[in-house]
Amino acid sequence: MSVRIALPIPSSDAVYNASSLDPYLAALQAAGAEAVVIPMEATQAEIARTLASTQGVLLPGSRFDVDPERYNATREAACGLADPARTAMDELLLQDAFNLKKPVLGICQGCQSLNVWCGGSLIQDLHTSVVHRAGRETAEAHAIHIDPGSRLATLAREAQEELVNSTHHQAVRVAGGQLHVAAVSPEDGVIEALEGTSQGHFVLAVQWHPERTYALKPLSRAIFAAFVEAATGWREQSQQEGANSGN
Repeated sequence: MSVRIALPIPSSDAVYNASSLDPYLAALQAAGAEAVVIPMEATQAEIARTLASTQGVLLPGSRFDVDPERYNATREAACGLADPARTAMDELLLQDAFNLKKPVLGICQGCQSLNVWCGGSLIQDLHTSVVHRAGRETAEAHAIHIDPGSRLATLAREAQEELVNSTHHQAVRVAGGQLHVAAVSPEDGVIEALEGTSQGHFVLAVQWHPERTYALKPLSRAIFAAFVEAATGWREQSQQEGANSGN
């Protein structure tokens, strides 16, 4: 039976969701998992029931920005609107995942949301020579440099540089607690990936969109494969612990 991955609907914008949700679903399915999409109107009780039957959390991108109040910053003019419903859902999913050490994969705004939830901060609007808003049709927007000691480096087969897509105007400024920087854009130093520091808890967040290049990029496939493998391992461990507690 496939592992089940909790996935919040990306945003309160139905038009954005219509063009962005399917690649996440397809990538999870191709990696051997079942996506369980949580609608914005779900109650806390409904979300709790969903989380009880899922083995991992994927935080997708969004059309909206993270509210600067969440990281104690003054809103800048270029900062976009927040999405309170998505924020509330992310917080519930992350609390469940960190309490139970369920695997977490954050993508684009999901990376930023995770970082802020962990106490980190964001750059509200990027101004660099690197094109970080290349658009969803550009598969290779810029290079990233990968920390050779990171989990991401293992997934990249020890390659220190990769070309990634890019459709964001905000980014991680300071990594939150329980997170460390796994990749940066070498030309401007913008943080491109974060990993969890807690032993035995799979947490990976990337600023680009591997779901859009699943068929094209080995690293994209490796990211989803590792996430699903971690979710499978979490389910097996949870089942074993349940069996042991019944003895």
